[in-house]
Amino acid sequence: MTDRPMYIPTFEDMLAAHDRVRPHIHRTPVLTSSHLNALAGCEMFFKCENLQKAGAFKVRGASNAVFGLSDEQASKGVATHSSGNHALSLAYAAGQRGIPCNVVMPHTAPQAKKDAVRGYGGIITECEPSTTSREAVFAEVQAKTGSDFVHPYNDPRVIAGQGTCSRELLEQMEDFGGAPDIVMAPIGGGGMISGTCLTLSNLAPEVKIIAAEPEQADDAARSFRAGYIIADDAPETVADGLKVPLKDLTWQFVSKHVSDILTASEQEIIDAMLLTWKRMKIVIEPSSAVPLATILKNPDVFAGKRVGVILTGGNVDLMRLPWMAQ
Repeated sequence: MTDRPMYIPTFEDMLAAHDRVRPHIHRTPVLTSSHLNALAGCEMFFKCENLQKAGAFKVRGASNAVFGLSDEQASKGVATHSSGNHALSLAYAAGQRGIPCNVVMPHTAPQAKKDAVRGYGGIITECEPSTTSREAVFAEVQAKTGSDFVHPYNDPRVIAGQGTCSRELLEQMEDFGGAPDIVMAPIGGGGMISGTCLTLSNLAPEVKIIAAEPEQADDAARSFRAGYIIADDAPETVADGLKVPLKDLTWQFVSKHVSDILTASEQEIIDAMLLTWKRMKIVIEPSSAVPLATILKNPDVFAGKRVGVILTGGNVDLMRLPWMAQ
């Protein structure tokens, strides 16, 4: 598997990505909850990427990569490794363009996400639930297919695509009285946070960017404090979309533009997910609940602030919800 030479995407790349992906994505709504605001002691504005095409924000970056290929490149298809949302988003985008999509997924990935990948026409090769296994199995798949590698997050095309989410959020916040003080999103490999950094550092540099991470997969938080990348190979957390480590490209954004990375326990994540389902009547997956969990855990940080919260996805196995095990 050969990574591309590192190219740091620009604000102009994000603008071009937005023009490219608009026909293939939803402009997702921003919702509020007076009950959750009262609990948190701040005003929260939820950007609902759980209502996005393919059920996750990752369709933005995937669509930018797929529709940015030349016809010659596209003829060989695309390929990736992913725990779920990037896999199904890339399969969706590839299906829209009519090209093949091969994905390597951990055998432990939620069945709902595997079903979605296959439903969009993706071809799955399973691997062990570790970064090492994912990358090794993927190298074999790519060697056989010659497909264009669309990395789940360490890809400038993907980061530029993810940056379109916070651009929309800023525009939509005008209907709620102006810009937020803080924007929050979950962090795993850092694709969404990097896109958020790319957009906000240009459009609203005064807005703080805070990332949220599970305590049991806190390598980004430890990296942030250490000043260099610390990569865990196979962390265990209910937030299955946040198990992967930062890479060199996403670290460029995280290290320069993120104000803090806060963490939440497994129980706090599950409680925040259930609370969102109950009070907002929307389906979010565990990874999407991590920002709310950290807000509720750190009231002094957010007291009186206007906080944009990116709900990154809503792909869950309805027969295996985390509170069912309790």
